Amino acid sequence: MSFKVLVVDDSTFFRRRVSEILNQDPLLEVIGEAKDGREAIEKVKALRPDVVTMDVEMPVMDGIASVRHIMQSSPLPILMFSSLTTDGAKSTFEAMEAGALDFLPKNFEDIVSHRKEATELLQQRVKSIARRKGSMARSAATKGQVVKPTLMAKSSFLSSITPKNETSINSLATGRLRSRSGKNYKILAIGSSTGGPIALQKILGELPQSFPFPIVIVQHMPGSFTKAFAERLNNLCQISVKEAEDGDVLVPGSAFLAPGGRQMLIKQSSNQSRVCITDAPAGSKVTYKPSVDMTFNTIADIYRGDALALILTGMGADGREGCHQMHRKGATVWAQDEQSSVVYGMPQAVTRANIASANYALDDIGSNIITEMG
Repeated sequence: MSFKVLVVDDSTFFRRRVSEILNQDPLLEVIGEAKDGREAIEKVKALRPDVVTMDVEMPVMDGIASVRHIMQSSPLPILMFSSLTTDGAKSTFEAMEAGALDFLPKNFEDIVSHRKEATELLQQRVKSIARRKGSMARSAATKGQVVKPTLMAKSSFLSSITPKNETSINSLATGRLRSRSGKNYKILAIGSSTGGPIALQKILGELPQSFPFPIVIVQHMPGSFTKAFAERLNNLCQISVKEAEDGDVLVPGSAFLAPGGRQMLIKQSSNQSRVCITDAPAGSKVTYKPSVDMTFNTIADIYRGDALALILTGMGADGREGCHQMHRKGATVWAQDEQSSVVYGMPQAVTRANIASANYALDDIGSNIITEMG
């Protein structure tokens, strides 16, 4: 069974290009195209696709307005395409706030090394969010309440796929924390990818200005987007948020977002923890720029057990190795739960590896951080 896709863009050339790439995957089928947001709304009603790819900037009705209308009338997964500009980034974040699940720069072939990788990137992104259609429809039907599988059904399914040396999700902590564990902390480290911008906005928005520790964030995102995203978070949150710069000193109540296209390491000098922005070492096989693993490995070396690591929604397994190093040195590791993740890849990777001690719903994470870290 394939996922049915509606491609929306005012450029005939780009629509054809995206359609050709998606139709190469046997699990994807482009069933229609639309040239503007208004036509997209009509085509969604008529064709009932499983997923939509949508340009941000279009005549007649732009992508943001179209996303809002679609999410109100017939919610389904939407992937946005945006220009690699500051204005494009801001518009993309508005579209995601309206309900879009993921985004790619319009020249997505420029963010990977080879054409084949670009093709696979687009196909994987569309398939990953297409699988969310059922849960989005159920959420809409229950007026925003996420419908979870019954415990018996979920337990039975997990027991059939979980190897003996890996943990069952049902054995992990869930829900709202009533009291803190008493563990000492000095830093909060967060890694995220697909679906991360909205998750980060919610979590950081709940933290008070007096939050007593520095926060380090690695979000998979193009370099031209991270500065705009940091500024957006800074305007919405009580804590201070900035795109990390080389030499920044980690201070309490401030969050440092890794710049896209580079690597963020944490180093210690003169009894201060500082940001080091660099490129991946020569010969390195690191896939992501920035990489959660690379940042978390350096945090493990400096903070050892005095850290809380949080892995949020995202595709792939970046963060598993870094969390393993942090966990090995005594740090606490949490992961977002499957039901509230846009893509459960990254949280699942640390959970299946028996590294995470909790799987928390997005709605509970902010309050649990405050409770646990004090």
